[in-house]
Amino acid sequence: MLIKNVFMLAVRVRNALLTRWWNISGRFWFQINDIDMDGCPTFYGYPIVTLKPRSRISIGKGVILCSDSRFTALGVSKPVIIRTLRPNASIIIGPNSGLSGVVICAAESVQIGANCLLGANVQIFDTDFHKIEPENRRYDSSPEKIRCAPVIIEDNVFVGTGSIIMKGVRIGRDAVIGAGAIVTKDIPAGAIAAGNPAKVIGKLQ
Repeated sequence: MLIKNVFMLAVRVRNALLTRWWNISGRFWFQINDIDMDGCPTFYGYPIVTLKPRSRISIGKGVILCSDSRFTALGVSKPVIIRTLRPNASIIIGPNSGLSGVVICAAESVQIGANCLLGANVQIFDTDFHKIEPENRRYDSSPEKIRCAPVIIEDNVFVGTGSIIMKGVRIGRDAVIGAGAIVTKDIPAGAIAAGNPAKVIGKLQ
């Protein structure tokens, strides 16, 4: 029992030191990369952040970015990834939202509201990444040929693990997206949606 207690104490001390280091170095990294911050997010592990020239990433107060499986029950398959893909694109994450191993890519705009809960390995993107037309699809990256549409996730939305939120989608306030859902169309406020493609299967009382 003594050995177990000593080991558990050592783990807690290690985790506390790791968290402190991640938050100090993460804040510095965000500052030198011109990430807009309202206060410093809480880091568990290091996210991957890419900011194109003349684009914007804004992180609200109290945001948690979890990129380390030791700090979330489900674990994550990758770190948080936040990327703008074109000049003038924007990613806005509202205050007190939590992201675990989430990927966000914006060619135009992805906006996440306050108090959102984005589960492990959720993916959110506002672009097809490649053109739909078959001719030279692999190599032709002309922006005018790649379809994009903004994504808006309103306040207090819960997106379950492994879900994919695709271009042009708006998810209303308080909605719940079931694990593994692929959301291709708008979801109204207070709705529960699941499936592929995601459909409304209930409503919060």
